[in-house]
Amino acid sequence: MLTRCLPSVAIIADAHFHDTGADFGFPGIEIDGQSMTIRSWSDTRQSTRVFNESADALHAALDEVQRRNIRHVVLLGDYTDDGQRTTTETLRGILQRHSDAYGTAFYALPGNHDIFGPRGRHHTKEFLTENGRGLSVSSDARLAGEHVVFNDGMYCKGYPAGLDPMAAFGYFRRPDYLHWETPFSGSDAPEDRLYEVRSPDESNVYQLMDASYLVEPEPGLWLMMIDANIFEPLDGLFEAGEEVAFTDSTSGGWNALLRSKPFIIGWIGDVNRRAQALGKILLAFSHYPALDPFDGTTGAESALFGETNVVRRTPRKAVEDALLQAGLSVHFSGHLHVEGVTRRGGEDRSITNIAVPSLVAFPPAFKVVHPSNESIAIETVEMSALPVNNRICTGYAQEAALAGEGRDPAFTAENYGVFLRDHKRALVRHRYFAKEWPAGIVAAIQKQRVANVLDSFSGKAGEPFGGSLSASLPMLDLIVDWYCLRQGAALALPHIEPERLVLYRALAERFGREPKDHDGSLESFLGIFFGALGLFLERAERGSRTVTVQIAPRQELLAV
Repeated sequence: MLTRCLPSVAIIADAHFHDTGADFGFPGIEIDGQSMTIRSWSDTRQSTRVFNESADALHAALDEVQRRNIRHVVLLGDYTDDGQRTTTETLRGILQRHSDAYGTAFYALPGNHDIFGPRGRHHTKEFLTENGRGLSVSSDARLAGEHVVFNDGMYCKGYPAGLDPMAAFGYFRRPDYLHWETPFSGSDAPEDRLYEVRSPDESNVYQLMDASYLVEPEPGLWLMMIDANIFEPLDGLFEAGEEVAFTDSTSGGWNALLRSKPFIIGWIGDVNRRAQALGKILLAFSHYPALDPFDGTTGAESALFGETNVVRRTPRKAVEDALLQAGLSVHFSGHLHVEGVTRRGGEDRSITNIAVPSLVAFPPAFKVVHPSNESIAIETVEMSALPVNNRICTGYAQEAALAGEGRDPAFTAENYGVFLRDHKRALVRHRYFAKEWPAGIVAAIQKQRVANVLDSFSGKAGEPFGGSLSASLPMLDLIVDWYCLRQGAALALPHIEPERLVLYRALAERFGREPKDHDGSLESFLGIFFGALGLFLERAERGSRTVTVQIAPRQELLAV
């Protein structure tokens, strides 16, 4: 069989675009003569993503797409900050201008931050004003007051209205598509794309729109765009379609899809059969992971911290079974801002989930897929070398000074990758320690050196395990690297000093234990923590910036 190469496809996940020039009805903060609409650092350091840096990161990614002459770009959900009307309209303009200038075709999928239920939801966000003072902006007029500005542009729309600004980017049929369909038919009308959902007690019944579609943009290439953004009705008395009447889609994903949209599984099977019969290369996408993107390395997380966001968002085995049965072989996901390749199945049938990192979390990257009729090569393009926007950091510094705080190291980071690693440090201190870690464990270790912590839980003082590095390394630095390895896998390794990696392997081998029989003690906690560190390292070391999925004559994963 002759190898037939198809056009490359760029995949940008979780861009979370925020417009620092947006007009939300207040003057913003003036820095170096430029008025800017920037979110506060106090909010940023409690979020798993950064906000204000998103515009520069997205423009840089699109510039790289253009430099590589890539014509097709998948936006893998959470393309906006939080689906705000103003933000989504600005993003549409950016994408349309890029499309007009370079002939780029975009294919969008909704993420949990882009759209909400049938009627949408309000948002209230904190921004910086003169001298770093905070001011909230809300789409809810009931909250307006001295410290809260009302602006309707903060509202996030629901289905189908929330899709309208992005209508030109795959959600609806275009004349240049060779083929386009939905799980229901060839019609792109919202009223022809409805499915029924019921609350558990069946007292609330809704007809909701599904935004899934299959598109053939080039001969032989099928892009299956799966809307796994699931809103399940709750029991109780509500106004029709209001926000509180539905579960948030954030933790649902494919687990909820099996309950609410089983017809999607049937459609996947049908499309897969037709693709094989017609000789099409089928790539599937959804915002949510179809397999555990951490590849089983986070079993310790529930033992250490309980039901965290990662634990709640991990797909169950039933999802894997359903997709294997449907014959899906390659799926790309975002949502968890993680780098990872997970493969399940056997010799005769397997599925590979490619987790695509975010542009606004460590490590910042996107993927480029090079498909052929024999294999699918997936390349990672990292964005860590981007410069940091000093104007934004000046705003952060003004905010910190007003609050009587010192400058965070992130404010003077040498590049974007270092900035995001410093953000991870702030995130550990202000979110993970505060919301997930046991308070007693935090008090015992957060200000200690690694050697001191090892002595305290082993009871063996003397020559420090790991030598001088262990004696000098703050435990906080190790914890930050733990989270960086957890999210970045192979991409994190170049960002961590080699001598630290040697120490971490030794700690995992000497003190690591399985995530079971946790008795709440410091020794038990650290044993599980170091055991997970070892698993993260193993996953990172067997990873690669480029992988190839063979699709003929059989599906198998090769690292390059």
